[in-house]
Amino acid sequence: MRYEPHTFDADAAGDTDPDEIAQFLAAAGGDTTPGGGALMDAMVRTGPDDEAVPAAEHDTAEDLAALREVETELDRRWPETRIAPSLDRIRALCDVLGEPQRSYPVVHVAGTNGKSSVTRMIDALLTRIGPRTGRYTSPHLQLVTERIALDGRPISARRYVETWQEIAPYVGVVDRARDAVDGVHCSKFEVLTAMAFAAFADAPVDVGVIETGLGGSWDATNVADAAVAAITPIGLDHQEYLGSDILDIAREKAGIIKPGSVALLAQQTPEVAQVLLERAVEVDAEVARSGVEFGVLERSVAVGGQQLRLQGLGGEYDDIYLPLFGEHQAGNAALALAAVEAFFGAGSSRRLDLEAVRDAFAAVRVPGRLERLRSAPTVVVDAAHNPHGAAAAAAAVKAEFSFRRLVGVVAIMADKDADGILAALEPIFDEVVVTGMSSPRAMDPDQLGALAVARFGSERVVVETRMDAALETAISMSEETSDDGAAAGGGVLVIGSVVAAGEARTLLGREPA
Repeated sequence: MRYEPHTFDADAAGDTDPDEIAQFLAAAGGDTTPGGGALMDAMVRTGPDDEAVPAAEHDTAEDLAALREVETELDRRWPETRIAPSLDRIRALCDVLGEPQRSYPVVHVAGTNGKSSVTRMIDALLTRIGPRTGRYTSPHLQLVTERIALDGRPISARRYVETWQEIAPYVGVVDRARDAVDGVHCSKFEVLTAMAFAAFADAPVDVGVIETGLGGSWDATNVADAAVAAITPIGLDHQEYLGSDILDIAREKAGIIKPGSVALLAQQTPEVAQVLLERAVEVDAEVARSGVEFGVLERSVAVGGQQLRLQGLGGEYDDIYLPLFGEHQAGNAALALAAVEAFFGAGSSRRLDLEAVRDAFAAVRVPGRLERLRSAPTVVVDAAHNPHGAAAAAAAVKAEFSFRRLVGVVAIMADKDADGILAALEPIFDEVVVTGMSSPRAMDPDQLGALAVARFGSERVVVETRMDAALETAISMSEETSDDGAAAGGGVLVIGSVVAAGEARTLLGREPA
């Protein structure tokens, strides 16, 4: 599949003209020649009669069946929820593929919470300004194709299957070579990462916006040498792999800061900030910090989101509408803006085009992040899956929603801090319905119910084994009249897991995005 050469929007880029952008991309490692950046002739995909197949093509039943077969095959591999302190396999795979991740410059995003939001915001800004983008995020909410996007749109099931079919022989080469070393084959996440790198090289894209999976230093995405590294707030999560010491976690995530790059740092605790700054000094990277070089100057709640005035590296950007809820998303927007400014070299002498920035933020969509799925009663879904994320969601709900009665639907993975999540949510829920979900890692509903009773009291807790039943029960509870006979004015918040958020979206009729 081949794309036509991309044309930059000079007006949107502000003071940065197309030739200058092209020179920058070439210097950063991207191929700016027409049709350049293809991995190899054998891996350039075309449709019948050599016609380009659009990224947003309709998925047929046959396409989706083929996708399920590929997923079944990949699920037999080492699960992506595990990491090991080695990049040997992904390096070997990228090597036999022809180093696709080096055919375009990369903006790399790491952190504990907010990574997907920041990645999508960066993608939206870049797309509006001009470069053709490839976006890689994880995990997905509903369909695995969400993870790999071109120009802001998830690739089709057909393209996903074709990408796997084309790299599969090379994966086999690496697997056989590993048999002679330690017998450990490429993990599912390593394969998915290589698929994204290859799809972006084949498109070709002008820039890749890449979110880490777990950690940073040993994450498969870290074989890319990013020109810009954006690090979101760091907290405790995935302790079984990253450790329970917040400073060790910070050191792991700081590994995406590469020599000579620009590092953009969200608000952090002083100790974490020190770790990140030490890494930047070690590799001679430039640094810009939220609250110092960039940040949120003003913020007010607006219908469907919030209105912002942001301080960027190149000056102030006012009258920014962001259709997302929560103070944390305002911080994410400031980080994303600074990352894009850094990518284009914006500074005190120039800034990005204001109208382009406004248009990009107004068009941002981040499914599963305080996303309103229905009205009467209002049902909101959030993918928060650790205490830090749950606390941010709870603060946003309290400040920006007006529920007379709020019922929670909570499903949590067994390896997460379920009690910490429940503690963060207890102040905003009148009642909670705990439930299970399709993942084999899901905590048993009865076990989760016992934890909820300890936090909420038995009179505020209902246990349902299935998400569909939990939603139905919670909606019914939210519609009940209050003791004084007034209409409930109720709502439902589904929270606790990315999988739970995805299942709720599917049950309420939302398409993958």
